[in-house]
This record gives sequence, structure tokens and C-alpha cells, in this order.
Amino acid sequence: MIDVLTFDLDDTFWENYPVMARTEPGHYEWLDRQIGHAATFPLEEYQQRRLEFAKRHPVRRGDFTWVRRETLREMLIEFGLPTDEAARWASEAIEHMLELRHDIIVFEEVPAMLVTLSGQYRLGAITNGNVDLRRLDIGKAFDVIINAGEFLAPKPDARAFLSALARMGHTPPSRAMHVGDSWQEDVLPAYRLGMKVAWIDAKNEHHSCPEGIYRLTHIRELPALLERIDHAN
Repeated sequence: MIDVLTFDLDDTFWENYPVMARTEPGHYEWLDRQIGHAATFPLEEYQQRRLEFAKRHPVRRGDFTWVRRETLREMLIEFGLPTDEAARWASEAIEHMLELRHDIIVFEEVPAMLVTLSGQYRLGAITNGNVDLRRLDIGKAFDVIINAGEFLAPKPDARAFLSALARMGHTPPSRAMHVGDSWQEDVLPAYRLGMKVAWIDAKNEHHSCPEGIYRLTHIRELPALLERIDHAN
């Protein structure tokens, strides 16, 4: 029997590539219009410096918003801005980035599906990304929301899953299912804890699925899977 469903967000409830294709250049171009820094530090330089910054700060490497802000702040100081101005412009650019990051079109089946599921299960969200689900209409369906990078335990770290289950009545893993698209970050850690897993294999990776891992091609197939599992029990 399943009492709790936990969900990944990016590429589970929406396609993330077009979101990031707008967000990544969009906030950087916005900043360049304000201070004209991009001729000295093109976008590719900013992206490379983020990777290097994350390596220097492994504990917070999964806190993507912080990594972006601090990388940008350091770069703007090098560009020649006073420290306080660099911090202000970095923060404003990241706020613009987050606005673009939340310009999301969820798959059309998702809102109604979550309303129905929230009446049958407790729902949790576990994401490594920096989407704040509370800023989206679908966020109202969730009992627990964990941004695992800010939690300093990005998936596949088991602590994010265990924290979600603890916050939803200390549910044992055997009575929970995790739903996500990443074999490494969603499927394996949840399965190793003893959770059932609905794997959204949108990329046709076709890993071999042992009992307890159910391969789907789209989130729309989840209600039918849950019905089959319920009837089998």
C-alpha cells in the first residue's frame, strides 16, 4: 500500500530545456544592458567560473542560486565594480534569473492530476533545482517541498528522501513511491531506501527495472500505474 508520493520537478512536471534556454542567456543579457560587462566576461566565462566556484565550495555545490550569485559577485568585482555595487547587481541579476526560471508551462495533465492525487495520498516534492514550487499554482497540492541543494543534500543523497518521509508522518519507505526522470538522482537512491519508483524514462534509456521500479514515458501515465498497484494489493 502506498501512502506517500514524492516527486522530482524538472523534466517530470515540465520540460526543462526550453526554460533554461531562456533563463541562462536572458538574465545575463539583462545585466549586460545595465552595466555593460559581457564584452569583458561573456556568458561562457560566467558558466565556466560557476563550475570552478562549485568545486571550491563542495558542501554548497548543489545550492545553484547561491553558486550563481556568488560567482557573479566575484566576477563583477574583478570587472571593477565596488564591492557593494557588485553584490547589489549580482543579487538583482539573480532575481531576474529566478523570474525567468519560474516562467514554466507544466504538462497539461499535471494540475488536475495533482488535485486528484492530493485527495488520495500525501504529496512531497524533492528537487535539486532552484524552482520554488510555492511560486507555482501546482505548489498548493504539496504537503512538503524540499529544495535539496539548499538543504545541502542534493540527490542522490538519501537525506532529502528521508527528510520528506519524516515530515509526512514518518512514513516508512515501503509505503512510499518516488516519481522522477533521473536514473542516478531519482530512481537508484529511492529504490535503495526501499521506496517504489515510477521512472519517467522520457529519454528512452531503457535500464533494466527490477521489481518495484516501474517505467513510464510520461507523468500522465502515473494514475493508471497507481491504480494497477492498488488493485494488485
